[in-house]
Amino acid sequence: MAKFERKGKGGLPQVSTASLPDIVFMLLFFFMVSTVMRENTLMVDQQLPGATEVKKMERKSLVSTISIGSPIPGLKAMYGSEPRIQLNDAFAKVVDIRDYITAEREKMDENERPLMTVSLKVDEKTKMGIIIDVKQELRKASALKINYSTRKVEAIE
Repeated sequence: MAKFERKGKGGLPQVSTASLPDIVFMLLFFFMVSTVMRENTLMVDQQLPGATEVKKMERKSLVSTISIGSPIPGLKAMYGSEPRIQLNDAFAKVVDIRDYITAEREKMDENERPLMTVSLKVDEKTKMGIIIDVKQELRKASALKINYSTRKVEAIE
């Protein structure tokens, strides 16, 4: 008669790693598709003013942004500490705004151009003089829809 021997406790079998590359590539593709790269590098300090009534923009593709504030600490030696206007990735003067608006309109479809909104992201410590100059130049460029970017704060009662 044959003798059956019992082997020692074998423990748990090893975890199969055959599907691990598939999972890694699925995660990689997911993050590649869903990640949005920053379009512009912010070159001005911005502490946005607070507001209690805040509304989100529905179609951000129709929004062109003008940032105004003092240069970031790394650029203060070169540009000084006075408020500057940033259009895309470069500092600009007030007279450059009209060309910027024209270029932004050219990027849009013909039927969406009247819906274009200019968003002003202005540091709360910036004087109103430069903002008025920017608004005057926007009027000359026929960019009449203006949005002021803010941060939401709780209402004080």
